[in-house]
Amino acid sequence: MKTRIVAILEFALLFPAALFMTALVVRELQPLQSEPAHSAQQLVMWYAARMWTLWVLLLALPMIVLITGGATLLRGWKRDIALMQNVRESLAAVRGHVSTILVAATTLAAGVILVIVVLHMMAN
Repeated sequence: MKTRIVAILEFALLFPAALFMTALVVRELQPLQSEPAHSAQQLVMWYAARMWTLWVLLLALPMIVLITGGATLLRGWKRDIALMQNVRESLAAVRGHVSTILVAATTLAAGVILVIVVLHMMAN
């Protein structure tokens, strides 16, 4: 139950940053004159006009989520013996397929990089 409350609070704390990042993407998908790109641009400009939003909503709150989430996961992992055993078994299975996981990770990273580059090129 306590983990569920932490998850809900973390979602609420992370929502402003996720909303901003979504607005950044949405405003690049269409011309700024059309909706929803125009609304996304106004949201981005609202954040940019207030320096506190950058520090609080985009840095401090996500950092709080990172720290509390990491602490919650670490505490839960130390208390739950069955979870630790499952993680150890999963890690043993992963060790046998390190090269496949590395290929998958680099392929995914390449795809993300290509998407970012194409979106940037389309914006210019």
